[in-house]
Amino acid sequence: MHKSITDAIITEEMRIPSETAGIELFVRNKRRSDLVQFSADKTVLFVAGSTYPASTSFDLRLDGLSWMDHLAHKGYDVYLVDVRGYGRSTRPAEMEAPASDNQPIVRTPVAVRDVASAAAFVRSRREIDKINLIGWSWGTTLMSRYTSENAAHVNKLILIAPQWLRTTPSAADAGGPLGAYRIVERSATKDRWLNGVPEDKKDTILPAAWFEAWAEATFADTGIGPDKLRAPNGTVQDSRECWASAKPLYDPALLTVPVLIVHADWDRDCPIDMAQAVFSKLSAAPYRRWVEIGEGTHSVFMEKNRWQVFDAVDGFLDELPVL
Repeated sequence: MHKSITDAIITEEMRIPSETAGIELFVRNKRRSDLVQFSADKTVLFVAGSTYPASTSFDLRLDGLSWMDHLAHKGYDVYLVDVRGYGRSTRPAEMEAPASDNQPIVRTPVAVRDVASAAAFVRSRREIDKINLIGWSWGTTLMSRYTSENAAHVNKLILIAPQWLRTTPSAADAGGPLGAYRIVERSATKDRWLNGVPEDKKDTILPAAWFEAWAEATFADTGIGPDKLRAPNGTVQDSRECWASAKPLYDPALLTVPVLIVHADWDRDCPIDMAQAVFSKLSAAPYRRWVEIGEGTHSVFMEKNRWQVFDAVDGFLDELPVL
């Protein structure tokens, strides 16, 4: 375990066991140094999407502050977990062999079990029954599936750019046969990020220094050089077999906790009809909210309008419902 204190924020990094022998999950925790009492209301766990790790997204310092920092300063006990095969968690053995040697790995049920391992670790560590969950993109599927099966352990659920049934091609699917993983080139990431953004808005939406900070963090220590990373193909196979085939991997009607959806209007990875569909099906949630943000992409929380995301999530987490 690694521990540091900066500006009254304690950062701890640890690797916890998954439910698979030999697979460890990277977990980071941030909290204020004066936080000594822990509660369900003030505990948060982040998980990311299907290409990049949580550790370089939610804790990316832009202008000196990450989303994790922001929540920690507000008094939250904040965690993130990298699912196996991503970031600093263990890479399954299939990722060390040629991709074509194996079928797509880290499919949704496996990743949900990783979320369950991390959530159980946080609850046990803080001796609390529930935590708040924040998922992004594929992470919304993981958090929703976990919540539908473990509602007693979830306080509130926040879905950033929710995944749902698609009628358009997946930006992560280049077509053709799928191996265990795919290679993502750093040189292609900025155009993919800004897909759908008007040309005259690109530099203001995503300042060059911010993109470089993300790219430097994301493509460091990948094991295959500074400008490439391996991304498990389980999500691409799931998209083909499930999301593009009218077979959802979770049921929003089974979510019995408060739910917030945050979406941005220039998101081409998870277009607005996905958010609409999920929101319309949240029939069992005690209350639900949808915040649509103008001038933002699939990665809106790392762009110029990130404060709108922070404010929406702050309000949802902080409020006490009138019963």
